[in-house]
Amino acid sequence: MFRFYHAPFSPFCRKVRLVLSEKKLEFELIEEKYWEKRSDFLILNPSGQVPVLQNNNITLAESSAICEYLNEKHPVSELLPVDPEGRAEARRLMFWFDDKFNREVTRKLFYERITKKIIGGGFPEAKKVKSGMLNIKFHIDYMSKLLENRKWLAGNDMSLADFTAAAHFSVLDYSCDVDWDRSSLVKDWYAKIKSRPAFRSLLTDHLPGFPQPIHYADLDF
Repeated sequence: MFRFYHAPFSPFCRKVRLVLSEKKLEFELIEEKYWEKRSDFLILNPSGQVPVLQNNNITLAESSAICEYLNEKHPVSELLPVDPEGRAEARRLMFWFDDKFNREVTRKLFYERITKKIIGGGFPEAKKVKSGMLNIKFHIDYMSKLLENRKWLAGNDMSLADFTAAAHFSVLDYSCDVDWDRSSLVKDWYAKIKSRPAFRSLLTDHLPGFPQPIHYADLDF
């Protein structure tokens, strides 16, 4: 069984949880308060970041590396296209959401409004929150363009790109920062991925002091 060190509302950890569940792999969730820089955890991952996945004598860090390892090691429910061009596009979008979207949206909204309070990082910066609210509109419009000609973000099959994007949107949905009326294509895409069995455990997560929105776990939101 895998041991998975995570923070429940980290989109990077959620991405790995989706892959583990999609591939029906057994894993133990170990919540890690990474900001406390616990010495035993730093031995596992000197960067001090989650996620970290352990299995027997193997310790893996960095969400995309973990996801690709799981996809290669357990090829059932393949999560990357078979052709090189398709794989390149899926990886491009994984990086898009974990880098650009994270910097421009997730960190400016969820991190500012919620994560800071959890880790004792001070008050939200209004300028960053305002910027995040503007930026998410651009990203939703970009996703909508992609979905005009594709069933999923990277092509006609669900891939790691979809899990990466959905992980970010799931935390923003918890903080009520997504305008689902902006794009019916994006809303339908999220409804499809949200209804998958792999997504169920994410919908049961709660943050003390931050009540779960009524629509968060609703598959017909």
